[in-house]
Amino acid sequence: MLELKKQSLSETFSIYIDKRMIKILLLGAISGFPWVLIGSSLSLWLKEEGLSRSTIGWAGLIFSVYAFNYLWAPLIDRLQIPVLTKKLGHRRGWIVLMQIAILVCLIIWSFINPTENLTLLIMIGLIIAIASSTQDITVDALRIEQIGENEGKSMAAGAAMAVVGWWSGYKLGGMIALLTAEYLENIGITNYWQITFLILGIIIILMSIGLMFVHEPILTDRSLKQKETDKLIENKLGSKNIITSIVAWISGTLGGPIISFFKKNGFSIAIGILGFVFLFKIGEAFLGRMSIIFYKEIGFSKGDIAIYSKTLGWITTVVFTLLGGLFVIRSGVLKAMFLAGILMAATNLLFTVLAWSGKSELLFAIAVIFDDMAAAFATVAFVAFISLLVDRTYTATQYALLASIGTAGRTTLASSSGTLVDWLNGDWGIFFILTAIMVIPSLICLWFIKDKLRIREK
Repeated sequence: MLELKKQSLSETFSIYIDKRMIKILLLGAISGFPWVLIGSSLSLWLKEEGLSRSTIGWAGLIFSVYAFNYLWAPLIDRLQIPVLTKKLGHRRGWIVLMQIAILVCLIIWSFINPTENLTLLIMIGLIIAIASSTQDITVDALRIEQIGENEGKSMAAGAAMAVVGWWSGYKLGGMIALLTAEYLENIGITNYWQITFLILGIIIILMSIGLMFVHEPILTDRSLKQKETDKLIENKLGSKNIITSIVAWISGTLGGPIISFFKKNGFSIAIGILGFVFLFKIGEAFLGRMSIIFYKEIGFSKGDIAIYSKTLGWITTVVFTLLGGLFVIRSGVLKAMFLAGILMAATNLLFTVLAWSGKSELLFAIAVIFDDMAAAFATVAFVAFISLLVDRTYTATQYALLASIGTAGRTTLASSSGTLVDWLNGDWGIFFILTAIMVIPSLICLWFIKDKLRIREK
């Protein structure tokens, strides 16, 4: 049952002042920045090298690893990194290791020619995606663990700050990438994208330094509960030896989080939750995957995209994420989810207007503002929703499972976005109408389960 107690506007705003929110903001930026590398930057790099829309769209399949990171999330919850865990803590040790991996990949990218080594380039992009998705598991767990289990309103505020951080890392990082690439191109450097990726590597290093100011809570209870599950399984096996201990550990690690989720919600509601999570952001993903290609084809430069889509988009995102967080806190996460779905569908239609009207900086700005507004609102509501569903015994695993299912719809299906545009003979207007329609099935799914969700907000 959903319970919500109203509070004054000043009380609502005061939640954002909590120093924990600054730490969550940084964690969000760490999570969002890698998407700059394998998203807009990679897409535009391939576009400027003369590759087709379909090729660029299918290259986006590297994002599909985000849909499957729940498979190794249980190991992230339990395995410790030699040396790093002891010095930095369980969560921070994993994050630093993944950032090192991303940095190495960027260095390798700086030596690759896309037209000659496309396969190698995509493989390195895949490694970045794996490292980034693994990092996300740990970042989300560390973010949730910054807030007490019964602090529902703080969790909603934390979700808002995490989204602001994510979009800050993505939008501002994208602005830096595009402006750097354009500057290097204008001064006559031929391999400007390769050098740009090296410069972006410096940001990775700075984020790792900033991570040291995010202290990791000591959660001994989590480890104890995990061991209790292992013992329970071992006792049911009927004997105690090395083999049964290994089987119990593996079964508890992999099966415990899933059993806990279905036990808490019930089978039918759990399936409904998973269906909604999978479908909710498919339309947004189709639009996002092709947006930068659309901007380029309609006649906007890298500088225009940096200003309108990245800089202006970032400001809009920050403002409406915080406002979205306030709405979630005061009105509840379910109302926010329904409103977000409607906003996403409506704003996608603005791109249809832009496509059929032709190049217009005014329409471009309007479309970007409202799209980022809807995306920000939807994301903060979505993050708060799944954050309230997780069991703290399996924080990383359950959040990763839910987030991965959401990502599955956005990445695997959206990889066909370029093919869809080609099938429509480049009719961007119809394409954006279809992206608006894609949100409807998720809202239908949410409507059927809304009264039976076991979410408590305080």
